[in-house]
Amino acid sequence: MAEQLQQLILDTLDDQSTLPDTRALKIPGQSSPASSHDAQITILGALNSLLSREMITYETHEVLSHVLTPEGVQIVREGSHEARVWAALPERGSAPLGAQDLKRAVGDEAAKVGQGRAFKSGWIAKEGNGFVKAVSNITDTTQIELREVESSGTLAAGEKALAELRKRKLIIQRKGQWFTVHKGANFSTSIAKPETDLTVDMLTSGSWKKSTFKKYNFDADGIPTSGGALHPILKVREEIRSIFLEMGFEEMPTGTFVESGFWCFDALFVPQLHPARELQDTFYLSDPSTSLPPPSDYYERVARVHEHGGYGSIGYRTPWSHEESHKLLLRTHTTASSAAMLYKLAARCRGEDIDDDLSSKLQPEAANSSNDGFRPAKLFSIDRVFRNETMDATHLAEFHQVEGVVADRNLTLADLIGFMRTFFRKMGMKNLRFKPAYNPYTEPSLEIFAWHPLLEKWVEIGNSGMFRPEMLAPMGFPPDVRVHGWGIGLERPTMIRYGVNNIRTLVGHKTSIENVENSPAVMF
Repeated sequence: MAEQLQQLILDTLDDQSTLPDTRALKIPGQSSPASSHDAQITILGALNSLLSREMITYETHEVLSHVLTPEGVQIVREGSHEARVWAALPERGSAPLGAQDLKRAVGDEAAKVGQGRAFKSGWIAKEGNGFVKAVSNITDTTQIELREVESSGTLAAGEKALAELRKRKLIIQRKGQWFTVHKGANFSTSIAKPETDLTVDMLTSGSWKKSTFKKYNFDADGIPTSGGALHPILKVREEIRSIFLEMGFEEMPTGTFVESGFWCFDALFVPQLHPARELQDTFYLSDPSTSLPPPSDYYERVARVHEHGGYGSIGYRTPWSHEESHKLLLRTHTTASSAAMLYKLAARCRGEDIDDDLSSKLQPEAANSSNDGFRPAKLFSIDRVFRNETMDATHLAEFHQVEGVVADRNLTLADLIGFMRTFFRKMGMKNLRFKPAYNPYTEPSLEIFAWHPLLEKWVEIGNSGMFRPEMLAPMGFPPDVRVHGWGIGLERPTMIRYGVNNIRTLVGHKTSIENVENSPAVMF
């Protein structure tokens, strides 16, 4: 039919030079003019095909029209509710039809709407407990008007009648269009399609000389290329990383997922009987099951402060287990890497040479600093950690931890709080609260809470504190050196930013690739 319609348009232009109104056309196979919205959409497709070959040009005219709702279509087919109620009733003088029988005959909706309108029009009357016809003949004006709207998109009766049908929700208003068509630069009554490709056969036979080719549209958009996309966690990770770098931090190497119990717990002054070291909380390796020994003198100092105390502490007064200290495990926090970096940082304080890669990460020495080898440092890491937890909507056995460490002389708790406010303000969290807490390796310790405007409550966002002397002194730091430490998760802030309520749809096999590709970059 598309080619027939195109030919009709070309023939009409050939006869009249201009087609002033496409609503006057009769689409092949139809008996009435193309005055409906759907008919003009069909004509538009034919016009665009001819326009692409520059055979015609056309102008668009907008007009408001009306189309039938599903209820209106039903009335055109079966009659209005009031007409169906009238048709179901007996003549006057016969036994009246009861209300329940009427509902069964025409349906609940038709009986409910039709009774009132039929009474208003004087078509039916009430006799006893039932209804009868009040007149012998009726004119179903509603059906007639809807048929006119269906064919023409409007009513000759005018806006008042249309408004009544809209009020009854039998029609809806829709913006329509019609077209005025003119001959184009390549006008012809032939609708032979131009060639789109220059083939080898055309070159060999020479038929290309007589062929008409479709023009290339160099302004057309190409097919969108498919490529990789950053996961929402990676986007938030990069934003947090940028905040650290902006504040003068250096990134720590954290590629060691497998750690020993010594670096993950003992070096942090976590007691060997702490519940976090049990199998139900930590993944231990079976092969190999034990680690290489740490530096012997440092190992002995850590064991001594655990078992007997020192540096102003009485220790834990429990027997030291070499077996527990040498167990291999999947690290439960990146603080294990922070402890190893702090031990390297204290090398010059112990009279040893410092690693070249760490030396580049240190802050300049103060002019009035003591000659004890210490240099300040600001370090951070963002990497994966592992815990033997039951997985649910907010917990996974593997997740990311964001950690920061600041080492300098005479730091105070006020410095830590001030730094936390600055850091989280850059993340967009300005309303903070700090609550005293307990950590084995920090004292004092603080939990960090932020006001969540969507949840309208305070939400815990991180943990922080000042590393204990029992942890720092065995490493060799001078007594006046203090170290701030804090950590936050990466998955939960990402869930809040992207409106994710189940972490298993953010990470894992249930993650939607389409959502990853379409997720916007989130700026703090």
